Amino acid sequence: MIGLALRSLKFHKGGFIASFIALFFGAAIVIACGGLLETGVRGLAEPQRLRGATIVVTGDQGYPGANKVFRERVRLDESAVSEAAAVPGVQAAVPDVSVPAVVVPAGGKGGVTATGHGWDSTRLGPYSLVQGSAPSGTNQVALDARLAERAGAKPGDQVTLGLHGTTAAYRVTGLVNGPGPAETLFLSDADAARYAPQRGKIDSIGVLVAPGTDTGRVRAALDSAFAGAQVSLLTGDERGRAEFPRVVTDSKNLVSMSAVFGGLAAMVTVFVVASTLGLSLQQRQRQMALLRAIGSTPGQVRRMVLAETFIVAVFATTLACVPGPRLGNWLLGRFIDAGVVPGELIHRSGLIPLFAGAGAAVLTALGAAWIAARAAARTRPTEALAEATLQRRGLNWIRVLFAVLCLAGAATLSFVTMSIDGAKAGGTATPAAMLWAAGFGLLGPTLTRLMTAVLHWPVRAFTGFSGQMALLNAKARATRLAGAVMPVMLATGMAIALIYLQTTQNRGAQQAFEDNLRADLVLTSATGGMPAALADGIAGKPGVAAASAYVPSSGFLEPSKAEMDAYTGKGQKPKGTPLHITGVSPKGIERTTAIQVLSGSLADLGEDTVALPESAASGHRIGEQIPMRMGDGTKVQPRLVATVGDQRGYGAALMPASVVAEHTTNGLVPQILVAADPGTGATRLAAELTGPGAPQPGLRAADRSVLVTASAEQNDTQTWVAYLLVATVVGYAVIALVNSLVMATGERRREFSLQRLIGATRGQVLRMMTVEALLTALAGLTLGMLVAAATLVPLSKSVLGRALPAGPPAILLAVLAAALVLTLGTTLLTARMALRTKPSAAIGSRD
Repeated sequence: MIGLALRSLKFHKGGFIASFIALFFGAAIVIACGGLLETGVRGLAEPQRLRGATIVVTGDQGYPGANKVFRERVRLDESAVSEAAAVPGVQAAVPDVSVPAVVVPAGGKGGVTATGHGWDSTRLGPYSLVQGSAPSGTNQVALDARLAERAGAKPGDQVTLGLHGTTAAYRVTGLVNGPGPAETLFLSDADAARYAPQRGKIDSIGVLVAPGTDTGRVRAALDSAFAGAQVSLLTGDERGRAEFPRVVTDSKNLVSMSAVFGGLAAMVTVFVVASTLGLSLQQRQRQMALLRAIGSTPGQVRRMVLAETFIVAVFATTLACVPGPRLGNWLLGRFIDAGVVPGELIHRSGLIPLFAGAGAAVLTALGAAWIAARAAARTRPTEALAEATLQRRGLNWIRVLFAVLCLAGAATLSFVTMSIDGAKAGGTATPAAMLWAAGFGLLGPTLTRLMTAVLHWPVRAFTGFSGQMALLNAKARATRLAGAVMPVMLATGMAIALIYLQTTQNRGAQQAFEDNLRADLVLTSATGGMPAALADGIAGKPGVAAASAYVPSSGFLEPSKAEMDAYTGKGQKPKGTPLHITGVSPKGIERTTAIQVLSGSLADLGEDTVALPESAASGHRIGEQIPMRMGDGTKVQPRLVATVGDQRGYGAALMPASVVAEHTTNGLVPQILVAADPGTGATRLAAELTGPGAPQPGLRAADRSVLVTASAEQNDTQTWVAYLLVATVVGYAVIALVNSLVMATGERRREFSLQRLIGATRGQVLRMMTVEALLTALAGLTLGMLVAAATLVPLSKSVLGRALPAGPPAILLAVLAAALVLTLGTTLLTARMALRTKPSAAIGSRD
């Protein structure tokens, strides 16, 4: 059978080339997404400042027992340094702390954002002095030589440093060179501890192992010393996580994105490969019938088809292993450019993505070939010859069963989408779109007959004899027509559904932000942040109606005591639920935002209290202690004093700004919302709050429109990243569309030649094909619109509270026009090429 399969490849180049293209591109995309998934899971970054440390001890960013992360930096107690130093084999345990800083030159103009560290941590780089001396006292600093050049500073100069919301004059004592980022400066160890975001806490510990000591034993001893603590021990490229915590927190975004779109790409690959192979084997029904008629057994026919498919699949997927990882690395570069993931994240694409992508494509191809060959092999020889000519076979029960399951699953997911919060709706809408497309695709011949019947009279009325011929072809060859219609449906349906899914979610988030913001001004600081108490001071200024600190963060709502008591040890242990947390000023938050209090009072919001959004407050009572974890993993049990509106899932728990800021990476208030008194202009108020008599040096003011624009730009960036992945998947669907149309039209040389021999002109044949292409496009576009509508209406109801999704109509028109042009252009170009063959030569080549 292998020999026969190899010989048959020579005589069916068109079908096998089409199958090769579908398998090659599908496997490459799945491998690329698999590599991104592996990159996110590993979360590796090359160490820089901590390169000299053999082992780095740092806080574990992972939520215990779950694949979730704490968004704020998880820090260690200072006492951990002495514990690490006491471990046998440890030569030195060096603490490291990161202090957000701004360097302002002596002239006072401009400023460079930087990160400060204690001088002792230079041993971990290692760093070396190239000029001057080390900082040894208060208000002394050593600058990275590259940072000094940018700031225009040299040893002996005075620079102003913004540290932890304050400004102070520092003397530059020296310049250093080292492997870390250019925006690095070093303070005395005492100053670094004084300005640390959290007093009594450090970021990490660099462990230097004594010469001749086995690193594995030291690591095991450290593991025992910190048993039960939320600590990670890092070696190799893992050490970069301690320097760049965004590698851990933001790589989870990469995991979710690559998993969703990788799964979507795999599903599209299954659909496209099965459709392409099915169409290819369908075109060979006459050959299969002849093989059966001359005595070939069903088993021999199946084995021949499987052998052919296996050869093509292995060749295509093996070649796809070359561009797949490179495509993943290119996509990661685009994510880095957009700021979605940090630039330090190292791309990793090992054997697992290669085997997964190639294996999925090969198994899909063999499965599709087995189903198609099984149907051909089970038919009696005389019936096979008749069916090869007329294509009368209907849908088998297996196909109908899977179609019903896909449509039922899609309907269920659509109902869930409409029922859940708008912020989460996209997670169920995306797989729903693929299930709708798969269900319609499995029912392709039946739906194509239905669409042909609906379009019969309009097409016949407007296109005359050419239309009548096209309709007769469509009726006699419904299966072939379905093979051309389904790729059009897939490309248009997925493009419209996925693009408008992103625009609708973008609009929902932006609308929630705009509806919630009532402040006239937003204050920020050139020093990187402000103390929480500053908001109360600003609230008392003339012209200010209200002011509230605003500290966005996130954490987890922990299982209640009742839930833990009810757990019997069977099944999944209750875990924390992710929760947005916002630090606010109780006196000013209701005037500066549109937060709606449903029960209780925000006036009671103080230390150890919380106001929960309505969805998170279910099952809790006012006055109850609520178990939570803050953004840095700290366990708290604040008392519930109020519940607030949810804003279709975009709401957050409210806590005092001073409490939330203590558990953030920077430890400061990034923004203060200010509402002006009636009659007080925002421009004049901004000048008073940031001018010479400002409550704090370095304050900056922006009006509401600036903040709204910044939020929209951030949402647009996230949407652009999703567009990039959507374009990759939809681009593959478009390749499949062209592929299928070329194959479906190109194999009709014999049919065209017969028409030419009985008197039809080349123009008549082309006009007939034009009508067929229009019929294919209209049927595919209609089904694609149904897929998109079934996906987007539930999503829009959840996100926007209406049936119509958000987004420019131009996108819809562009997708429909592109599909129409591709279908017409590909069909007519292929038909024109097929008509170049002399009729007698085409008949002879097939017979």
